[in-house]
Amino acid sequence: MNKEEMKIGDSASVSKTLTETDVYNFANICGDFNPLHVDEKEAEKSRFGKRICHGMLVSSFISTVLGMYLPGPGSVYLEQTLRFLLPVYIGDKITANVVVKEIKNKIVKLETVVVNQNGEVVINGSASIMI
Repeated sequence: MNKEEMKIGDSASVSKTLTETDVYNFANICGDFNPLHVDEKEAEKSRFGKRICHGMLVSSFISTVLGMYLPGPGSVYLEQTLRFLLPVYIGDKITANVVVKEIKNKIVKLETVVVNQNGEVVINGSASIMI
């Protein structure tokens, strides 16, 4: 989608059920082997009671929406704010939603929200991209 086609209120989303393999692959890529993510026994002792997915793994699906769907290939990420509100557990289905809020020259400001399978907001924030 190019700037001429994009308008305020346009939205796109992507969903994924996060697996143990996803968590281990992400840990291997970034080096974050925090026991909250990869050690079931240690995670059981935590306030979460079981393993949680990396927050940045969950938030990375916002990038998927921006880079592949709205506006899609060729867009350049400039800025992202994130508030991690609830844990995401292995086996949860998340949906990353993006809504166009402002278009000025080649800069697009977007609302970014990730929800779980229960419709609960797990991450919210905003992003800016260049088209």
